[in-house]
Amino acid sequence: MVCAAAQNAGAAKPAPALAPTGVAPLVSKACQTGSSALASAESPLPNVANALAHRKTLRILTFGAAPGRVGRHGDYTDVIETMLQDAMKGVDVIMINRGVSGELAADAAARMKNEVALEEPDLVLWQVGTNDALAYVPVEEFTEAVNDQIDWLRSHKVDLVLVGLQFAPPTLRDTHYVKIREALRKLAEKKNVIVIRFYEAMQILNGSQHGRREPITDQFERSESGYNCLAEYVARVITLSVFAKDLPKRSPTNRASPPAAQKNQTPK
Repeated sequence: MVCAAAQNAGAAKPAPALAPTGVAPLVSKACQTGSSALASAESPLPNVANALAHRKTLRILTFGAAPGRVGRHGDYTDVIETMLQDAMKGVDVIMINRGVSGELAADAAARMKNEVALEEPDLVLWQVGTNDALAYVPVEEFTEAVNDQIDWLRSHKVDLVLVGLQFAPPTLRDTHYVKIREALRKLAEKKNVIVIRFYEAMQILNGSQHGRREPITDQFERSESGYNCLAEYVARVITLSVFAKDLPKRSPTNRASPPAAQKNQTPK
């Protein structure tokens, strides 16, 4: 039983609200050009915000191909975890990796329900669409699977950030791949869900590689640097979505406003 003095002390002095360090994680120089293709983070993450307001733990469940990616600096989730904890001082960020290579959206959605019940995440990070596009899953079937999962997660008070399809030059000529990519973008816009436009960002970063002749899957496997950039994009988007109203307005590259911007102001 809690004593009355402790109860009164708690009531008189509420716990301080958690806050970021004052700036969102910056995108590294190597990833800056790709960041120009990212959609703005305007969709809310209410359950993440609620978790940060009431406790010092943020649980993120990762699904899709990207969470299993391993590079010299640790895997994809390690980079996100480090960047988020640097931005959210005092918050314990827990990344729960449940990615399965080659999994289709419908199968991932079914498995995700069990994982959400077991892990109780505040946020799901789901890279989706690449395997469905390569397997020529009908666009309508893919869209329905993702749409239903968005609704299910919302009904269970879990936020969602989608990560779009992987990029390889041959996919530029694959009409079904293009249709799946567009379907995901339109669905995210319709449902007001954040989608990291991974394909567009990697297309910019890998613009000089259009002449490569090798299987698409091999080209996907070469993308360690791309996944490092993706981790940076994800960490920045999550932070901006939760703390946008509190953060100073800065470009992803942290460049200062040019002096000309002030010269063009009309004096009163």
